[in-house]
Amino acid sequence: WLTLSVGLVLINIAIKGKAVQSSICYLKAQIAIDDSDFYCTHTETKTNPWRLDMTALQIIQEVIITNRMDCCFEQINGSEISEIRIGNSLENFGNNNPICAVIASIPAGASYSYLCPDMEGRYVNIVIPGDDKFLTLCEVEVYWGFPAPRSEFFCEGKAEQSSTLRYEANTAIDDNDFHCTHTETETNPWWRLDMTDLQIIQEVIITNRMDSCFEQINGAEIRIGNSLENNGNNNPICAKISGIPAGQSVSYSCGGMKGHYLNVVIPGYSKNLTLCEVRVYGNGTS
Repeated sequence: WLTLSVGLVLINIAIKGKAVQSSICYLKAQIAIDDSDFYCTHTETKTNPWRLDMTALQIIQEVIITNRMDCCFEQINGSEISEIRIGNSLENFGNNNPICAVIASIPAGASYSYLCPDMEGRYVNIVIPGDDKFLTLCEVEVYWGFPAPRSEFFCEGKAEQSSTLRYEANTAIDDNDFHCTHTETETNPWWRLDMTDLQIIQEVIITNRMDSCFEQINGAEIRIGNSLENNGNNNPICAKISGIPAGQSVSYSCGGMKGHYLNVVIPGYSKNLTLCEVRVYGNGTS
């Protein structure tokens, strides 16, 4: 476990905190809040090895976690899905507090954003349930409020997709995740949002399908840019989707990437692309 004490400020409140953890295999807990992801914390093998403490009640909006870059990046996955929990209880080291989000996986070296809208608590935990686990965190950012004003403009754009088996592309931006888009089985299926103007993108939230085929989203890429070369699928990558649990929504931080188009594409042969909802947040036109 790792404990973090912070003051109530309106930016990344973790950076002003004090961190401790249940054990140290290599580097100390404070490494996770030093505003640098070059070095990473590392516990010894423990049962439920991580806890985070903030000393005072906080209203949390967002937690961003940066994973390690080397061969062991999958340790964050655990044999079960890792959890972010926020609350005021220290029962079971704080690991019984309400769940903000689940971490299905984070690619090597990537930073994933998890929204915890207005959750209140003194403690923020990231825990991998189970025995004989390691916990490594290269950076943890905790935001009381978002770093910059953001607007949601997903519904203002026009959506297209490479093919249509059932529901059309605009189904992904109808503010309703009951129906989901669905392409034909094809090579490199894609979905594209034309945002009409050059936008500054901070965050993209993808909602996955709820049935037995939820793993079809695995390996998808979120790309943002101004080019329509290869239908926009050559634009820079914001994030790679390693997996989204059935019926869940996962947030991907794009850090102010600029673009006219946003694509979700699954590279490979004999693929289907299904999107139940896509939400795009940013700071408006560039």
